[in-house]
Amino acid sequence: MCGIFACHGHPSVAAFKTQALQCVKCLRHRGPDWSGNWTGKNTILCHERLSIVGVDTGAQPLVNDEGTIALAVNGEIYNHRILRKQLKKPYNFRTHSDCEVIIPLYQEYGIDAPKQLDGMFSFVLYDMEQDRTIAARDPIGITSFYIGRSSQTPGAVFFASELKALAPVCDKIDVFPPGHVYDSKTDSLTRYFEPSWWDPERIPDTPLDLKLLRKTLEKSVLKRLMAEVPYGVLLSGGLDSSLTASIAQRESLRQRALVDRAQTNGAVNGATNGDVQTGTKLVGIDDEDELSTVTFLPQLHSFSIGLPGAPDTKAALEVAKFLGTKHYDFTFTIQEGLDALSDVIYHLESYDVTTIRASTPMYLLSRKIKAMGVKMVLSGEGSDEIFGGYLYFHGAPNKEEFHKETVKRVKNLHLSDCLRANKSTSAWGLEARVPFLDKQFLEVAMNIDPQEKMYTKDRIEKYIIRKAFDTSDEPDVKPYLPDSILWRQKEQFSDGVGYGWIDALKDNAELNVTDEMMANPKPEWGNDIPTSKEAYWYRTMFDEHFPSYCASTVARWTPTWSKQTDPSGRAIGTHVARYEGATDSGS
Repeated sequence: MCGIFACHGHPSVAAFKTQALQCVKCLRHRGPDWSGNWTGKNTILCHERLSIVGVDTGAQPLVNDEGTIALAVNGEIYNHRILRKQLKKPYNFRTHSDCEVIIPLYQEYGIDAPKQLDGMFSFVLYDMEQDRTIAARDPIGITSFYIGRSSQTPGAVFFASELKALAPVCDKIDVFPPGHVYDSKTDSLTRYFEPSWWDPERIPDTPLDLKLLRKTLEKSVLKRLMAEVPYGVLLSGGLDSSLTASIAQRESLRQRALVDRAQTNGAVNGATNGDVQTGTKLVGIDDEDELSTVTFLPQLHSFSIGLPGAPDTKAALEVAKFLGTKHYDFTFTIQEGLDALSDVIYHLESYDVTTIRASTPMYLLSRKIKAMGVKMVLSGEGSDEIFGGYLYFHGAPNKEEFHKETVKRVKNLHLSDCLRANKSTSAWGLEARVPFLDKQFLEVAMNIDPQEKMYTKDRIEKYIIRKAFDTSDEPDVKPYLPDSILWRQKEQFSDGVGYGWIDALKDNAELNVTDEMMANPKPEWGNDIPTSKEAYWYRTMFDEHFPSYCASTVARWTPTWSKQTDPSGRAIGTHVARYEGATDSGS
């Protein structure tokens, strides 16, 4: 991930530059590799870079030969090589960056340029000849992005990867909506992402195709291996991260076989069996046009974290052993987690209970991963929203309501799991990629008849994605995962790292928030009143870092069809019932 800050329409952009550089500096954790800025007329673009592709030549902002178009991007464009080949007019690419293709796409498609992109991104582009700025965010909002205004600078519009960069200069900040593009010509936002599944009232009836589901997810993982730096997988031991790791490991073994073949033929020199910091970059050995260069690692590296004896840690070790990844099993103490809370909230820019519970272990793990020289990881976010994997989905009354809930959850991922994955990792200059939120995979998975996704007495949650990777009736296909993992019950991440974690958070909230405080919330909170001492505690920490108007960007995660007030998966009765016909006592 990178960090971007931009302003269009400033009356004195030259004088504003010093302040703009201070604003973007607070995003340097997202992009510790290099800093850049560009100023033209009334617009400034600032960039903090994390180099993953085009490491040697991709410094930003990117500018065309004529110096008339400038671009600052946060993200990865997975189909950049295909797009370069499909351009209608020749364009002189000045870098190997996957992001540079956005400039000629804008020249050919104008405001429709984002429709051509397959990736995760947020960008700001300035066209000096038209005095026009366009900004866009990826379809699901995997990369964080905000838009701001200032009463002190009427007419100007500001953009940044995180709230903390806008708070010093804006008194009105909104989440930049995923799948939208902003155009300064009209000073408006337009939705460009219009998939067939977007309307929740349209209940799909496409028959289940397990092989298509498997193939599409495999392709999604493979395209996300596009990198020129060491990478790995976050392995919680749950279904989603384990499937991601399994697919990535198969590709890693395939690449190793290609390396061996190339070495035998004298085509590759210098590939070694070094550790994670000494991979050898190989170019042109892949047969997928979507992939550019890969980093040869002797083994795929996987990472997990938990309290000692945590459920997920044990499962992750089992998966790693089965797959043959080089696994790093980290632990943290409850006190270390508690000590990190304020920093976690600063980086998350949220006070949502579910997000903070799950983000803290991920934040601690990301620091350890980055210290090992890894800059990119694959993660399993999105599957639970797509397939109704949260245990509260057991309470869905019918397939219509089930589908509507999945659509709502996917649309709001940028306020919950995507926000957590993006900001917890970016806090340490680590990039998280999420294969389940691939556009093509979503098109397949969200159009399956929702009856196939629903819980029955004979079907565990996320049954169809489990079944898609069940090779028990395919003797010629090596199993993707052991059955104990493929059919393991859902653990929410904040539970899976160790049940003592949530209990400790609740206990410490009791110590820090009194009954009197709960009865007298701050007036500036308005109607957004915390409903538990834990939520109250997080909100006070949020207020220490951000102005009160920033709270409008925060959403609270709550389960549907349940009377449970605690969002933990462990609080849902079905977690204990173990699919023996019992219903959620709280629903």
